[in-house]
Amino acid sequence: MNSLLDFSSDAFLAAFFLYCFAFVFYIIAISGKMWKKSDPSAHLKRWKVISFTTSTLGVLAQLAYFFTRWIGGGHIPTSNMYEFMSFLSMMIMVAFTVVYLIYRTAVLGVFAVPVAIIVMAYAAVFPQEVQPLIPALDSYWLKIHVTTAAAGEAFFAVGFAAGLMYLLRTVDFASKTKQAVRAQRWVEITLLSVLIIIGFIASVFTFRAMGYEAEFKQTIVTVDSQQQESSKIEEVKYKLPAIVAPYNSETVKFDSFLGMSKPLFEAPSWMNGANAGRKLNTVIWAVISGLILYGLLRLIARKSLGAAIHPAMDGIDPEDLDEISYRAIAIGFPLFTLGALIFAMIWAHIAWSRFWGWDPKEVWALITWLFYSAYLHLRLSRGWQGTKSSWLAVIGFLVVMFTLVGVNLVIAGLHSYAGV
Repeated sequence: MNSLLDFSSDAFLAAFFLYCFAFVFYIIAISGKMWKKSDPSAHLKRWKVISFTTSTLGVLAQLAYFFTRWIGGGHIPTSNMYEFMSFLSMMIMVAFTVVYLIYRTAVLGVFAVPVAIIVMAYAAVFPQEVQPLIPALDSYWLKIHVTTAAAGEAFFAVGFAAGLMYLLRTVDFASKTKQAVRAQRWVEITLLSVLIIIGFIASVFTFRAMGYEAEFKQTIVTVDSQQQESSKIEEVKYKLPAIVAPYNSETVKFDSFLGMSKPLFEAPSWMNGANAGRKLNTVIWAVISGLILYGLLRLIARKSLGAAIHPAMDGIDPEDLDEISYRAIAIGFPLFTLGALIFAMIWAHIAWSRFWGWDPKEVWALITWLFYSAYLHLRLSRGWQGTKSSWLAVIGFLVVMFTLVGVNLVIAGLHSYAGV
């Protein structure tokens, strides 16, 4: 079994690099016009084949990772954050492959493939050991619920990529009108949000390679229903430099960083829960890393990132992008409805003897479903196409990511095991 798990890890790594190469090849495919090739159509055709073949090989490698980890681990690998985010990245590439085969648009790979790469890199932040299933997860509904929900979210990711491309194509970055400046600002905020995630991933791997560690003992005070106080001591370990210490804690170990010999401040008293301070510290580092990365890219481009990307979108029909975004979401919505709501409620009744319990993950899954329901309603009945539709596609996927990341890692609930 260990040999299968080793092969699974190698296949995961191979898929990651194949996706990275495919991303580069998709950029080369659409760059013929910018390089003023004598025959741009031949250049595009050749590199479309190369890039799509490479991304397809990446999907096959990730499928090999998935099934060998399933066999080696004894259960479907979707039970924790590493496994689920890995599976989601694979489904994003499957969704991209389906949409690509329909529309044959190479430029979509420039935006959809990086989403899968980022999700894979984010997955690698978490512990990669095979973990035994907790009782609530030991059910065949794990296969049905999680896979269909992830498939729906994967198509939402492709819709997000096409929607963002539409905005980068149509926003007038040279205009100084109030409406244009507002659109430019929101596109920039969207790009900054993506860079914050990338910056967080980069900082985690950087300090992991450096072997950074800080350790605290935190006294956690709880009050029961009879207003009786009780306390317990928890050990809290940081893998990122401790800017903020846990509330009501003492330092056990602290690796200095940039002259810091102790945390700059302590988490507020209302963040008294276990690991609450560590999570706040992680958010701070994500924002700092993202802002640094954004600043460096702005310095290199000497203009806003949206304005720097905009010229590469010339020649692309925005109506095609709008159609791709809508079709991807239209495919993903029924899959998400089945997986995240219907199958999830059936499983909840089996596991916890109730269909619905207002658990944070359930609430945000419902919010996501309602948002995309509104998207389809406005698109079909009110004629919200183009810019309005694209903004909804972008915002919708940000809601999806908060449901997957924020709820699992920040908000406590019955689904918090997924953040282990």
